[in-house]
Amino acid sequence: MANKLYVGNLAFAVSEASLEGFFTENGVKVEKVELVRDTGTGKSRGFGFVQLEVGQDMQAAIKATDGKDLSGRQVTVNEARERPRDSRGGGRPSSGGKGGRGRFRGGNRRDY
Repeated sequence: MANKLYVGNLAFAVSEASLEGFFTENGVKVEKVELVRDTGTGKSRGFGFVQLEVGQDMQAAIKATDGKDLSGRQVTVNEARERPRDSRGGGRPSSGGKGGRGRFRGGNRRDY
């Protein structure tokens, strides 16, 4: 994830344009901005990612923006890290058999 920053503690009202403006005002050249949104509502989840232009010094960009105020909140800026892959294959965790199910749920109704 070279040249990609994680930006957290964002106010929900912050847009991609205002986030890009925040970085450019602090001397950082931005290639792309992506806010993470809730898939159901489309509202911001309070964090996002900023892709820096090639040749832009990542540590200088972090130093210029981390802890600064944006829309009344101190933003957290770090180097973005790859999320670790879960070896379980994703999906819902298994409950392991019929344990914890209700009396008539998914079984033979004559079992009661």
